Parts: sequence; structure tokens; C-alpha cells
Amino acid sequence: MELLLIRHGLPLRIERDDGAPADPSLSAVGRRQAQRLSEWLEAEAIDRLYASPLRRAYETAGPLAKAKSLEIKVEPGVVEFDPNAASYIPMEELKATNYEAWRELMQGGLLARADIQQFRREAVQALEGIIATNSGRRVAVVCHGGVINVWAAHVLGLDNPLFFEPTYTSVNRFMAAGSGERSVVSLNETAHLRQEDA
Repeated sequence: MELLLIRHGLPLRIERDDGAPADPSLSAVGRRQAQRLSEWLEAEAIDRLYASPLRRAYETAGPLAKAKSLEIKVEPGVVEFDPNAASYIPMEELKATNYEAWRELMQGGLLARADIQQFRREAVQALEGIIATNSGRRVAVVCHGGVINVWAAHVLGLDNPLFFEPTYTSVNRFMAAGSGERSVVSLNETAHLRQEDA
């Protein structure tokens, strides 16, 4: 089967004082990214569509679900490693406004904030469950940069579970054979965003 892991679109920046989970919606840019993603994948057969329960992933899946007449199946196992964080600052914004904080995060701060190995086990288990129930299908899963990283690292046999930064609404393709082999087809496909950049 073919597994498409799609990162959510650009969300709003949220910083809560009450400690409640930020769980931001998509920004206007993120909504446009989700629409362009849907248009780009329109010609491809997609049999099932899953999404993380976080708002930014579910909203990103919306236009694709509508275009393909698919139900969005919520999969809690593909949630990001910090789903209850009280703030969400897009990485690009953090890099532009507080480069030192961004660098610290990229050089191990992410690993210190969560049990990444446990997160990796749970994400891999969830994706293997999706694979097991979708033999012979092409399945799209709208999730998060952390999930895409740990799955790609798992497939490639890398020790570093966070080795690249998937772009918002990037498509990352993997093949999963019934015999257990897993392979990378592509990482970080973003052709649909070129018009956005122009």
C-alpha cells in the first residue's frame, strides 16, 4: 500500500495564559495551503483519509475530504508530541523573531520537552495499524512534522528521530509491503505551494 503523510497547513500563533491547550486553527495562509494541496492531489486516487485530532490537521484535511468525498477518520496516535502545550508559535516565526530560541529548539530543545522515544513508538504503532487495515490502498494521513520525522527515521533506520523540517502541507510518500518492507518514495513534496510563493 502507499502511505501519504501530509503536514498540516500554517496555523495561527496562540499563547494562552491559563495553561489550556493552544490547539490553533489554520491561518488564512494555512487555509490557502490546504486548498492548494487538495487541488494538487485531485487527480490521484486516495482511498482513505485520516487526520490527527488537533484542529490544524483536521482543518487541513477538510478540502481534500470534500474533493474526494471521503470521511475524515480521526487517529489519535498521529497527534504531535506536545498536544497539550499552552502555546503554538510557527517555527518560521520563531526563527525570524527569536533566532536563539529557535536554534536551541532545533539543537535538542525539542528532545528535552517530550519523551521522544515514547512518542516515536506510539506514532509508529499508529501508522502500522493504519497500514495493517488498508492493504492495497493509497491512504493519506494529515498529521504533524514530528510524526513525519519519526516515521521517516523509522523507515530509514536513523537514530536521530527529528532530522528534517517538513514544510506546511508537504506530502511525504512511503510504500508499505504486506511482507513488512517499508520504503521512502519522496519527502517534502511542495510543488503545490509554488504559486503561493510567487
